[in-house]
Amino acid sequence: MMPSFINFNGEVVPADTAMLTISNRAFKYGDGLFESMRLVNGQLKFADLHANRLQNGMRDLKMDGYSNLDAWFLKEKAEELAIWNKVKQGRIRLTVYRDAGGLYTPNDNRSGWCMELEPDQGLAYQLNHRGVIMNVYNELLKPINYLSNHKTCNSLLYVMAGVYKMQHRLDDVFILNQHGFLCEALSSNVFVWYDNHLYTPALSEGCVAGVMRQVIIDSAVERDIPVTEAQINPDILNEADEVFLTNATKGIQWVMGYGVKRYFNKLSKDLIDELNTM
Repeated sequence: MMPSFINFNGEVVPADTAMLTISNRAFKYGDGLFESMRLVNGQLKFADLHANRLQNGMRDLKMDGYSNLDAWFLKEKAEELAIWNKVKQGRIRLTVYRDAGGLYTPNDNRSGWCMELEPDQGLAYQLNHRGVIMNVYNELLKPINYLSNHKTCNSLLYVMAGVYKMQHRLDDVFILNQHGFLCEALSSNVFVWYDNHLYTPALSEGCVAGVMRQVIIDSAVERDIPVTEAQINPDILNEADEVFLTNATKGIQWVMGYGVKRYFNKLSKDLIDELNTM
């Protein structure tokens, strides 16, 4: 089912309307960032966390207008778009771009935005029935800098990792940072359950500051599950009892295999049950 309408800078228009010009900086330079969010029963999940990350990203990209894109804005626009599209469940994507001319150097820092809704039938977060098969992608390493934690429109690293995944018939890949330590997956954060302790790469390791990552960390802490955000050698993947991926649209996806290694999914099941009560 394709969406019928999008919201472009506050105007709801048919989704197939031509809106961007050839001078758009997101197209030319990847000069923007985006949020992927989930709509459940017509309501946007974790709007406060998404707004916080979005505004931090806009500040770091030195874009104007970030104070207007708060949680109230996200909820209002997402719920309005759901009504226009006559759906209650789906994936929301908000793209924010620097709305200016210039070459590499912009002549303005004002921002523009576009919100899309991709409907689905999921009434709750669903744990994948078949576990994900993964391997390490090391043809490109992710650099660590103050933009690394944001979901920017400059996504060639992930595109190339996706090509690698497809060529090697994998479901997903582990991405390493510039020092060769575990960073994230293709579109998710990574959690490793080892020796009754939950580990995830620290934000200082260059991973995206995932909304679901923070939700799962908070949930684990509340349940007295020991959690450590750390620098993680990928060798731990050979010893782990369980590995799972998190993002805001899918929730939790459990990993079944890495090379010849196989994992369980007990903790993944427990955490996704908890997630669906929030």
